[in-house]
Amino acid sequence: MGLGRPAMRERSVLARLEHFCDEEGLPIATLRHEVMAAFVDKGLSSRTPSTRGTYRSVLRQVAGPSGVRAGTPFSASPAPAPYGSEERSELWAMAMAQPKPWRRHSALMLMALGIGAGLRSGEITLATTADVVGRTGSLRVSVGDRVSRTVRVQPDYAALLAALAKRTEGTFLFHRPAVDRTYYNFVNDFCRQLVCDPAAPKLSANRCRSSYICDHLAAGTPLSVLLELSGIKEVESLLRYARHVDGAPRSKAALRHLLASECP
Repeated sequence: MGLGRPAMRERSVLARLEHFCDEEGLPIATLRHEVMAAFVDKGLSSRTPSTRGTYRSVLRQVAGPSGVRAGTPFSASPAPAPYGSEERSELWAMAMAQPKPWRRHSALMLMALGIGAGLRSGEITLATTADVVGRTGSLRVSVGDRVSRTVRVQPDYAALLAALAKRTEGTFLFHRPAVDRTYYNFVNDFCRQLVCDPAAPKLSANRCRSSYICDHLAAGTPLSVLLELSGIKEVESLLRYARHVDGAPRSKAALRHLLASECP
């Protein structure tokens, strides 16, 4: 059984920290604040603010309360751009052109669960036929990975998902061959192996999810509803997506104000 995603990330961060300490002659026996701060500030100086923030967060979890102190806030990474209408047509053509039936099925399923239901890559790999419920006009997907929720599928993808679910052999909707579904880059590796024109848009679970969230922002879906559908806990986290949508709030304060205005 492979390591789960959090365990793999923790191991990767600790390995990089150990290498940094070896080069700098710093002790790593205990995760002291000074060591973690030096690693984040100096050892990760070339990385993006979001990556540095992620590394620090992982180290704080490993160190426990005694090792936690305030530090420089790091901004979140921008959300990947949503797919435009022409790109979605090209993705559809690419998926249909896959020579192996199971790859064609999985590429279409990734689009249906990603653009159509906004699932994260880890949620897509664990989605089963039993999670798809209802008729095409009100098709829903039950998600029980990190944040339990039920998502109504976007109309443009409901019929596709319903048809794919009926044709799915076995338990899992995506990638029917037996694999280790806890592998961190499972979906990314699948996308890289798809046969496609080098100039065509690349299929990405992150861009699919971004497309779903941005579609809802553009449609004026109430933020309280969008948070529930997407599994996002804090309304401020929508800012990285809102920057791709004309007319959407442009600050965290504006998002909070709009959310508050929805309450009776």
